[in-house]
Amino acid sequence: MPYVPDGQWETVSAAAAGFSRNISDALIAAEKLEIDAPLDLNMMLPKGKRHPNDRPLGPVKDRGRPSGVVIRNGYLVAQYGDINAADVTFSASKSYISAVAGMAFARGLINDLDEPLSRTIDDGGFDSEQNTNITWRHLLQQTSEWEGELFGIPDWIDRGRQVGVGATMSASSTVGGSASSEDDYRHLQSPGSFWEYNDVRVNRTALSLLRILQEPLPDYLKRELMDPIGASDSWQWHGYESSWVEVNGRQVQSVSGGAHWGGGLWISTLDHARFGLLYLNRGRWGNAEILPESWLTESLKPCELNPGYGFLWWLNHENTISDIADGGAFAARGAGGNIIFVWPAADVVITLRWCSDCKQAIDNILGCLV
Repeated sequence: MPYVPDGQWETVSAAAAGFSRNISDALIAAEKLEIDAPLDLNMMLPKGKRHPNDRPLGPVKDRGRPSGVVIRNGYLVAQYGDINAADVTFSASKSYISAVAGMAFARGLINDLDEPLSRTIDDGGFDSEQNTNITWRHLLQQTSEWEGELFGIPDWIDRGRQVGVGATMSASSTVGGSASSEDDYRHLQSPGSFWEYNDVRVNRTALSLLRILQEPLPDYLKRELMDPIGASDSWQWHGYESSWVEVNGRQVQSVSGGAHWGGGLWISTLDHARFGLLYLNRGRWGNAEILPESWLTESLKPCELNPGYGFLWWLNHENTISDIADGGAFAARGAGGNIIFVWPAADVVITLRWCSDCKQAIDNILGCLV
């Protein structure tokens, strides 16, 4: 049975884990690759110029400084920075939504990934002609072309948005889409025919999961996944001031899939690594099955419209995440150089925060394998 940490994470030397001494140099280099962005993340978020609600709607905190961990065979091999501080993680939050969807699928709350949500979710979000045929697969692969306004934010805000594995933030950039107004957005296509990175639609995915789970995603994630894998109690998952909805007669907050408009998952580097190790172990934590292996297989298949993307996970099929790792590697990633990199063939998990060139840092570390 693969080792997983029970409480305190056991460490092994780099040599015992199969790394050369040069891994120390690789980590020093990674720490120096800090993004060129202010600590005050409010300076990076939209200011309402394109739409009144294109602004921080959820909580925002200062970003931390660079940190990272290297895990091999389940053991902690190397680290730098403060790996225990809960920090903003931007779109790496999306892969946690994918995990919640996997657990809902295992419970039978999602019967068919290719069934239109309009048949099971009755909140008005899938009633229109454009939205009525959208499936769970479309939402999880970001091919839904969902149209509408959610929590006061229109979907056109993120139409035409260009996001790639190498994308990060700089002092001159902001987190946002490319449409500057309602007049210049890209026109919609039919669901399943166009891939686009769109945070409004990911937030619609999170809300859809809230509808079928009938409880807040953070509560469900904590009980069913984070506590069983021994995560700390420091992580928080936020929504927006406008994302409160009624569930069974009470008001609950639907969470966001990133910090595009504030909110999102705030979590430590070490807790990220536990999440990555769960995926490395095909959804198992010791004797417990947290996620079905069949779900991991399905969620890590390349999307036909974008082979570098699965179910809210980035894939290395075209070596966009690493030149050294094979096509079976994958990653949760967010703006600002936040990444959970998983390479099953080498039994490696690498978590980096606020790194300006994650690919370079990851390959420098992987280059130390002997």
